[in-house]
Amino acid sequence: MLECKMKSEQQQGESSHQELKTSNNYGSVMEDEDDTTGVSLRCLSLYTRGGGGCKVGAATTDDFAQLGKVPKPVCGTHDTSIDCFSYGVERFWKRNYTKKNHFEAQNNAMHVFLPDDILEMCLMRLPLTSLMNTRLVCKKWRSLTTTPRFLQMRKDGFYPSPWLFLFGTVKNGYCSREIYAFDVSFKKWHKIETEVLNGRFLFSVATVHDTVYIIGGCSSRKTHRGVLVFNPLMKSFHKVASMRHARSKPVLGVYEVNSDRLTIKSQTRTRTRTLTQTQTRFLIIAVGGVGSFDEPLDSCEIYDSSSNKWTEIQRVPVDFGVICSAVVCNGVFYVYSESDKLAAYDIKHGFWVRVPTNPVPPRVHEYSPKLVSCGGERLFMVAVSWCEGDGEIGRRNKAVRKLWELDLVCLSWNQVLMHPDAPMDWNAVFVGDKNLIFGVEMFKIFGQVLEFVTICDVSDPNMDWVHVSKNEVARDMDVSSCVMKSMAAVHL
Repeated sequence: MLECKMKSEQQQGESSHQELKTSNNYGSVMEDEDDTTGVSLRCLSLYTRGGGGCKVGAATTDDFAQLGKVPKPVCGTHDTSIDCFSYGVERFWKRNYTKKNHFEAQNNAMHVFLPDDILEMCLMRLPLTSLMNTRLVCKKWRSLTTTPRFLQMRKDGFYPSPWLFLFGTVKNGYCSREIYAFDVSFKKWHKIETEVLNGRFLFSVATVHDTVYIIGGCSSRKTHRGVLVFNPLMKSFHKVASMRHARSKPVLGVYEVNSDRLTIKSQTRTRTRTLTQTQTRFLIIAVGGVGSFDEPLDSCEIYDSSSNKWTEIQRVPVDFGVICSAVVCNGVFYVYSESDKLAAYDIKHGFWVRVPTNPVPPRVHEYSPKLVSCGGERLFMVAVSWCEGDGEIGRRNKAVRKLWELDLVCLSWNQVLMHPDAPMDWNAVFVGDKNLIFGVEMFKIFGQVLEFVTICDVSDPNMDWVHVSKNEVARDMDVSSCVMKSMAAVHL
């Protein structure tokens, strides 16, 4: 009897020992399998009852049997009665495994890069706003997008979109140091702050490629002869040669030289310049304006980019009047006077001719007319005229802004379009860019300065003025901004 009992206990001990051995072997298998992940799944407790030691995850078959539950294996399908993973160990494994995958993904992403030439092709197609943001990503992208090669590729690929730059605004009685830029593509205004133009007003601006030339102007002490060049892409200024005469609000025109040789005839001598293939030569013509003693000027001078010098040329015809607007069209520099006379300067041959037009567009003389060239081949003029009351008795006439086009063969002005808005601005500015005419008008009403931007596509058979911006930037400006303002259209 005693011998049978001892044999039974011995068999039971060998059975328990085999179960523990099987579980330990399974744990070692899991440990070997998880060596690749760097996380050990070895049980952190002792598989014994009593005798001290941590009992985390040390449940046995008898304990679950007492509760009427059957344990389930954590990993695999091996039939075991011991759960060697605790909830905390499982969370620790998941947390470390997730972190490791994250770090591996980051390391793999850091090794992904594009060659510089492909990266340049991608970046140069971005709009200017997005391009400026990419320069903040890293030093490499900034240096890559500011090289002369990149800027030339962007310009040659015709990717730039038109931007309007508004200069000469006044705030709190002082000339503002702010330049307002309107992105035509996204119809959004941006503000550029600069100390260079602080205190300078009544200057004129001209667009040359992707830069803006700021010519003449006044300050609190003098009238300026200096010329500044503003680069919107680099947000930088630099000086070029000064004019021969100090002028405020000179009338400007830009002519790009395409021939290899061009002769500039001055009042004293004739200069002939030969253009090399690597040079991009242009001329800026400055006419009229107001001198140092507030006298109207009739002198003219030309800036040659190849020599960085100003040359005085023949004056405008006698009794022509005060010049109020000018533009270059078909290689000819056209000027319009307040006495409704039109003259043209032949840049290649260097002389002035009067252009008799018939009929002369009727206009309200309190509003200055503006000449605009589109595509370098079509000449327009924006002027304010009286519009009759459609024959109705007792109805008052009203002033409207009309768009006229000059027939360069018959030398006659033809009305092509009427502006939908009332002419509230005495000094509205209009510029042409390819087939588009941009207009900015500012005026004060109900104690507040308002502004709106309109665009007209002259290539459209159903051409019309379209509003693209209203009352977004002029609310904090003084009313004198309406007189001081000037505008340039640049492709960036």
